[in-house]
Amino acid sequence: MTASTVLLLASIGLISLFCQWLAWRLRVPAILFLLAGGIAAGPLFGLLDPEAIFGDLLFPLISLSVAIILFEGSLTLRFQEIKGHGTMVRNLIPIGSIVTCTIGTLAAHWALGVAWEIALLFGAIAVVTGPTVIAPLLRSVRPAARLANILRWEGIIIDPVGALLAVLVFEGIVSWGQGNVFGHSLYIFATTILTGLTLGAAAGWLNGMALRKHLVPQYLHNAGTLTFMLGVYAVSNELAHESGLLTVTVMGIWMANMKQVPTESILEFKESLSVLLISALFIILAARVEFAAIAQLGWGLVVVLAALIVVARPLSIFLSAIGTSLDWRDKLFLSWVAPRGIVAAAVSALFAFQLERVGYEGADALVPLVFMVIITTVTLQSLTARPIARLLKVAEPADYGFVILGANQVARQIGLALKKLDVPVVLIDTNWENVRLARMDNLQVYFGNPVSEHAATHLDLTGIGNLLVISPYKQLNSLATYHFLDLLGDGRVFSLSEGDQDQKARHQTAEKIQQTRGLFGNISYAKLASMISKGYTVKTTQLSEAFSYEDFQQRYGNDALPLFTLDPRGRIHAVKSEPQAKLDKGWGLVSLVPPQPPKERQEKALEGPGTNSEVATV
Repeated sequence: MTASTVLLLASIGLISLFCQWLAWRLRVPAILFLLAGGIAAGPLFGLLDPEAIFGDLLFPLISLSVAIILFEGSLTLRFQEIKGHGTMVRNLIPIGSIVTCTIGTLAAHWALGVAWEIALLFGAIAVVTGPTVIAPLLRSVRPAARLANILRWEGIIIDPVGALLAVLVFEGIVSWGQGNVFGHSLYIFATTILTGLTLGAAAGWLNGMALRKHLVPQYLHNAGTLTFMLGVYAVSNELAHESGLLTVTVMGIWMANMKQVPTESILEFKESLSVLLISALFIILAARVEFAAIAQLGWGLVVVLAALIVVARPLSIFLSAIGTSLDWRDKLFLSWVAPRGIVAAAVSALFAFQLERVGYEGADALVPLVFMVIITTVTLQSLTARPIARLLKVAEPADYGFVILGANQVARQIGLALKKLDVPVVLIDTNWENVRLARMDNLQVYFGNPVSEHAATHLDLTGIGNLLVISPYKQLNSLATYHFLDLLGDGRVFSLSEGDQDQKARHQTAEKIQQTRGLFGNISYAKLASMISKGYTVKTTQLSEAFSYEDFQQRYGNDALPLFTLDPRGRIHAVKSEPQAKLDKGWGLVSLVPPQPPKERQEKALEGPGTNSEVATV
């Protein structure tokens, strides 16, 4: 018995790992395969029975896992970010939430005949999209930057907002059911809300102050915050029945909006936790879904799905777009993309479990209904969003842009040159001073670790298809190289030579990284930085019959360093050694050139002081 239980627990981990890997290979949201894996292991083949394995621990495990999900999601809700992302995002959060919740509630009640309480809870849960499903879909669809930003920030903000709405509805249902009269029910609901708001704010402030004042050692930031949050969740539930979810949500929002609180490391810690815990959770949840329960929904399920996809979403978009510059093509595309994700699945399973224990009729319909919404929206929109974007002509052109690891002086000069050529460019750095200077140059930047889950959600790679590693941080360079090789593919990641140490360390360097080396010829970051400090600048030269590539070489000799070539069709190519193509008229060349060409220096020396010799601008 022990051996079989251990084998089943290990199998859950293996299935979740395979599902994550398959999602990465196919560039689709992992939740689709996690749910499919759970359904296959549970109701389809009967290999996994969560109740038999976990027994009385199943409900506490699901409850604690949902608390972690909601806390992590609320840590991303910064009020200043809502203000800074345009009218459409600001409108879409309240308007979209109200419209989706209302239509979802009406459809579930009228089409399926479930009680108003369950229908309202379903409507609240259906509001949530979430970055875990939006981000991978955007990477594969690549819509225009303005549309990608709207969808990405909607997912980031609606994640905790929708979860908070669902928690409030659930608290109202449970507290109302405990009261025999209206006044008593209202008292219980008010007590639950007051406990969640007060204890959540106090816990958030206390934990934030401990992190800000370094009262907790660095190595305990992540584990300490997580453990404290779970403790607060349990205490809150003891003080007021089922108030814990509201408490941890408020706690996360409070910490996210405190100044000088290092929440980034906590969010990064969630990456490993999500792969291990959250992935396993969804396999367990999906294994509890029964085909009979889905079949019992009948044709009413189709009506509910149609109401959410064809009615609620377009109505939300068109109402929210009033007063914006979006045209009808943009609105139609946004109307089609709204996949549901992790928060919806986890919250629905937990709430249904709790309502069934209390004795609410129809609560058993909540989980299959929400899971079918998730499976339908993720599958349908993952398969059709790209063709629809092309049909509506809102797809981003070929991903020819560059993300540059590094925002140092070398990277900033290269970034400015690319930007002048209308090439999409994003600079990434963990040094705040470099990021600040890049922002002053009006360059798009990302401050933080490029391989973190925070970057996967917040880093805008619209139109980006290549990585340039121009950074002195060797360990980060290697991590980013592996990450972007997986994300962008071979032949799209370029890194500098290691200089004199390159040959000595070649046998210690992985072959995949070695294949990316050689950017701008056999030159190191130290050499590039030295050239910039001597006054070298990045210059774009348009070749013509009057000024050929041979003329360029004659003027600069070996002092110029070719960086990129521009072909006659406007495509840009990073140079790894000498330009391979024959550079005739119509081509362009982006180079790092000295402050004064050798030929001009010689002429000035011969002419003597007092003369002013000008070189024609190329």
